[in-house]
This record gives sequence, C-alpha cells and structure tokens, in this order.
Amino acid sequence: MRLAPVPALPEVRLYMAHPGSGLRRLLEPDDGGEGETEPQPPYWAYAWAGGAVLARYVLDRPSIVAGKRVLDLGAGSGLVGIAAARAGARAVIAAEVDRNGIVALGLNAQANGVAIQIFEGDVTGGPPPEVELVLAGDVFYAQDVGQRMMPFLDRCLAAGIDVLVGDPGRAWLPRSRLCLLGEYQVPDVGGNGGGEPKPSAVFALVAEPG
Repeated sequence: MRLAPVPALPEVRLYMAHPGSGLRRLLEPDDGGEGETEPQPPYWAYAWAGGAVLARYVLDRPSIVAGKRVLDLGAGSGLVGIAAARAGARAVIAAEVDRNGIVALGLNAQANGVAIQIFEGDVTGGPPPEVELVLAGDVFYAQDVGQRMMPFLDRCLAAGIDVLVGDPGRAWLPRSRLCLLGEYQVPDVGGNGGGEPKPSAVFALVAEPG
C-alpha cells in the first residue's frame, strides 16, 4: 500500500492500493477452522466516489460538522471520518466490519494526524450511537446492503440525528428519500485502477412522509 493524496481531496492522504499491492491474496480463504467468516473484498483500499464527494463537501463546508459528534458509517478507508475530523468535528466514530479495514482505518487516521474512535462490527443492528450527524458514503452499492442500512438510518432520523449520503448515482440509491445538497466531479477510482471524474452528489436523507 502507498500513502498518497486522494484524487480531488489533496488535503487527505490514504494508504491506497496500487498494481503491486497483492490485495487479491486477501480474498483467499483462511486456513482456520469452521465458523471462519468469508474473506471480504478490500473496499477499504480505494477512495470510492460516494465517500470522496461526501468528504469534499464536508471539507468545503466545515460548519456542517464543527463541534459535532459524527458517525462515519461503513467507513472503509476512513476518508469521510478523516475529513470530518479535519473540518472540526468534536468526535468521530468510524464503523467498519472488515478486520483489514479496521487496521487501515487506524493507519490512515494516524497518517492524517486525527483521532478517530473505531467501532468494530455491524453498528446497524442496534440503536444509533450518541452522535448528531451520520455520514454515509457508498452504502447503497448493493441491494442487500442498502436494505440493511435503511432501518438503521431511519432509527437515526427518528432519534433526531441528521443523515447525509454520498453517492455517484448507483442503482440502489433510495432516491425518493433524498434531498440534493451538492454535486462534485470526482473519480470513482474503485477497483478499476482509476477513473475519469464523474458527477457524484451529497444528499440529506429525509423521513418517510406520514
């Protein structure tokens, strides 16, 4: 992994994948006994567009997070949480389920000189943590993931917690529940070794009518 500035976010540096990273090895099953979890794709090794646009939005508008307790949901590399911390958040919790992603989160936070509290495991199964804002970048990349996220995000809204979503317009985005706040051109570098800048947006999640 190489520590490098994030495209469209030169203020933040991450340990990111490159052709010689050998990350494919992480997809090989462990030699452990029964009950071992399936290897997870190394999503944390890339700066995805939804996280990038959300981080850019927060850095450009620090008043959104200043003095607040913030949850970076599905944190991956920690890009969004790092941006929130740099923009003046009082505290940042980064929730991540991948054990390798948890390690990467710690390294990336250290590399950027910010303090982030890491929640190891699936935060969506319980009540919202004590935060005032949830930042959810790239959490609607698959139908099953989005369906798992929405009840938790609805519980956040019911608890008076604001929710911002960053996404490049993927198929499972709950568009009827979103209010557009801003749009940027950011590359969706993903696992494709880079990408041309494309429109990605930040939305406020709103409660269902009635």
